Amino acid sequence: MKGALAVGVTATLAAACTEAPQTGGQGGGNTLQRLRDAGTVRVGIAGEIPYGFTRDGEVTGESPEVAKAVFKAIGVPNVEATQVEFGQLIPGLNAGQYDMVAAGMAIIPQRCKQAQFSAVDYVTNTAFLVPQGNPEGVNNFEDVKAKGVTLAVLSGTIEQQVAQALDIADVQTYGAQADMLQAIQAGRAYAGALTDISLRALLDQNPDAQLEVTEGFVPIVDGVEQIQAGGFVFRKGDTDLVNAFNQELQKIHENGQWLEIVRPFGFTEDNLPPADVTTEQLCSGE
Repeated sequence: MKGALAVGVTATLAAACTEAPQTGGQGGGNTLQRLRDAGTVRVGIAGEIPYGFTRDGEVTGESPEVAKAVFKAIGVPNVEATQVEFGQLIPGLNAGQYDMVAAGMAIIPQRCKQAQFSAVDYVTNTAFLVPQGNPEGVNNFEDVKAKGVTLAVLSGTIEQQVAQALDIADVQTYGAQADMLQAIQAGRAYAGALTDISLRALLDQNPDAQLEVTEGFVPIVDGVEQIQAGGFVFRKGDTDLVNAFNQELQKIHENGQWLEIVRPFGFTEDNLPPADVTTEQLCSGE
């Protein structure tokens, strides 16, 4: 499935989904120089393993570690993190609480209207966290709807939006992965929908949970694949910063450094962004 999701990171994506002119202040073209002068960038994370979380007081995860490598290359050596609920990441960004979001956020049209995305950083599939043996045989959203089981999702995620678009009746929304896991263990929900990488990492953290992760898949809504392609998020108008960031992101994708950075978090060559999915395309919804 992932082989068909190939996405190439090219310089032409640098200004993808930019809908606002550069302005001064928090969202202005001076942000790149401000960060260089300060030597520090503030990032928003959601505490979601393996995308962006804190360990022993240090921010880590796929997105923060990639961001650290990119910002070091553009002259910003320090990364500080603020953790908020996933659904509050973009509002917090636009309110100036931090300079960018490094949380593995999927690139979708609704978000592109609110903020500016980097080039695609990775692709992944959706999966379900279910009781061992998956007695209800739930392997996709259509199964959830047909069998009438209760679905758990995280607030603000693409999985929540897919469930809404498919009119799944019984959906419970949670603010954190741990809450979702507890709901499934307690029988309040049958399945939890999230990216396959997130769910495998969650199960690794909870090996006695008596749960399993289903095979990954790409959800389909109205005949259109809902591709999970993640990127970094910036305020509208911070185009100079996005351009500089994308140049270095492209380099680490091409020279193998990206794979070295992300392997400890469960990412493989299958998650490399290949050539036929772009930020521009994802923002347009085509």
